[in-house]
Amino acid sequence: MSLLNDLAGADPGLSPRSTYFRLAAIGVLVAGTTGAFAYAGGWLSPGDLIQARIVDRFEQVNGPHPGFRRNHAKGLCLAGRFESSGRGARVSMASLFGAGRVTPVTGRIALAGGQPYAADAATTVRSLALRFHLPDGEEWRTGNNDIPVFPVRTPEAFYAQLLAAKPDPATGKPDPEALKAFFAAHPESAKAAALIKARTITSGFADDTFRSLNAFRFIAADGTRTPIRWAFVPEQAASVESPAERARADKNVLFDDFDSAVRRAPVHWRLVVTLGQPGDPTADATLPWPVERRNLDIGTVIVAATQPEAAGNCRDVNFDPLVLPAGIIGSDDPLLSARSAAYSQSFTRRAGEPKAPSAVHDTSASGAGL
Repeated sequence: MSLLNDLAGADPGLSPRSTYFRLAAIGVLVAGTTGAFAYAGGWLSPGDLIQARIVDRFEQVNGPHPGFRRNHAKGLCLAGRFESSGRGARVSMASLFGAGRVTPVTGRIALAGGQPYAADAATTVRSLALRFHLPDGEEWRTGNNDIPVFPVRTPEAFYAQLLAAKPDPATGKPDPEALKAFFAAHPESAKAAALIKARTITSGFADDTFRSLNAFRFIAADGTRTPIRWAFVPEQAASVESPAERARADKNVLFDDFDSAVRRAPVHWRLVVTLGQPGDPTADATLPWPVERRNLDIGTVIVAATQPEAAGNCRDVNFDPLVLPAGIIGSDDPLLSARSAAYSQSFTRRAGEPKAPSAVHDTSASGAGL
């Protein structure tokens, strides 16, 4: 589960060989944060590499966990609402952005990785997936991670990285020469690794920032299209206090902390949209946009309840990032269609499997039922 442990503790004085072992964590991160991308969408079908073999590889690494997501397997459901500030209506005709509009929201917090019963680790990539329930059956589904950029630029780069980071059966570690060749061929991933390593790791979910990573486009009522990225920014004061000591006694410490926070008072994230300008990269999620870009605070997500995963709640939802309402469309980022196809394939597989109890079964339900 500690996908970024090595990166977070990297020493600039390390030898090149050790540095590449550190960078191997990004390889694991890609497998964790993109999960099942590799076995869907058709772009891994050529030759002898078929979808089932890729799925088998992930399952061999993480072990069999029927009914769970192949990535972000450990999660907790949430429910609440989105309160619009009205500012989003300037750039998008999506109905939830209208002034005074309140939209029901359900969703899921989770940790990257395919082992649902692993103990929480402070440095593991965290995710916030949300489902906005708009009028007339429209929905907006979005999956967001607490890293500043994505580790690879294209599905093909992910495929190359997956092979480069494949553990050697004799050592259990990637071949440093294969990783060296990968990063030489994909310098954008090496730069992304440095940004991910430098990110601030907060004390838990409630004070963490979650980003779309991919670019999208807002469509205004007059037809104007604006490239955007967004972030869910916590209203809770950020803390870097690590729950490491308590984690020794509570393997669900991050989830239990979030549940406790919600029971004390609703947890708030502001939805902040960054407005892109011509020339800003929309097809490369490894690149951040300039910090001087205009930000627009378009509303607040308020989480008022949590519940362990079970039939009928977030467990059975596919958080496909291309399920979008009128007023929001995808960009030219090639990872978006790969994510959409992968989520569909993963959902189909786990939907037909027997279900185990929630991996966070000890967390007490809070607030109203979901």
